[in-house]
Amino acid sequence: MENKNKIFEYLMIVFGNLLVAIAVSFFILPNNILTGGVAGVVVAIQPLVPIDSVILIDILTVSLFLLGFLFLGKQFAARTLLSTIVYPVGISIFSIVYDFFPEGTFIMEPYLASIYAGLICGLGLGICFRVNASTGGMDIPALILHKYTHISSGNSVAIIDVLTILLGLVIHGLEPALIGILSVFTSSVAINRAVLLGTENALNCMIISDKWIDIRNYLVNEMERGVTILDGIGGYTEQYHPVVMCVIKQKQLSLLKSKIMEIDSSAFIIVNNVNEAHGEGFTYGLE
Repeated sequence: MENKNKIFEYLMIVFGNLLVAIAVSFFILPNNILTGGVAGVVVAIQPLVPIDSVILIDILTVSLFLLGFLFLGKQFAARTLLSTIVYPVGISIFSIVYDFFPEGTFIMEPYLASIYAGLICGLGLGICFRVNASTGGMDIPALILHKYTHISSGNSVAIIDVLTILLGLVIHGLEPALIGILSVFTSSVAINRAVLLGTENALNCMIISDKWIDIRNYLVNEMERGVTILDGIGGYTEQYHPVVMCVIKQKQLSLLKSKIMEIDSSAFIIVNNVNEAHGEGFTYGLE
């Protein structure tokens, strides 16, 4: 079973990196989109470095991997090795495939290319993140910054992306930099969606009512939901109020609210979004 899980993780890393390579080869490089990551750095410095973009990506990817090995250790290098191989190889292959398409096939409005690049790249990165894999590249300077400054890893990534965009601003001007920010934003949204792919949004309901026993019985017996009873004390009245907590599907909220109002029209209900719920008493597949 463990071997199957490892194989699945490796396949996800390969697939995720190939998606990122597709975004770079078909959208970022042909349209010179300033974005985060190694591809964004290459696009930014291309006017100053007369080296083929694909070769420059390969050089930067390997160089950053060696930098990670020196500053972050062997364990990090081992986790990043597969991505370091698959990503540049994928770009080299897709760059060859790109030449088979009619000239100008993937040339489009920069903002459109930026959105599609962000979506595909974010999906690929999100798939890698789902299996706890590092994609290497510009993640490495961010992790080094995190290690030596104690800035959070999320903020470190954001800082590196902003510096990449600023580099593009200095070399290319304001409009390409603004388009690059659009790509970074789209990518971050796609990463979040990919990480949560396969989960179902749920709602956490907190119900305060004098008729909490009736509400609890309805949730358990009619809606077949697990509940937790929390101890609560009113801050103003200083009276004891049991709080009924229950996680439900979004589509069940309207029915639950209607029933609660029937039982106790003065009940107090708090509803929060939940991205994931695991454990006994809650099953996504329950209808």
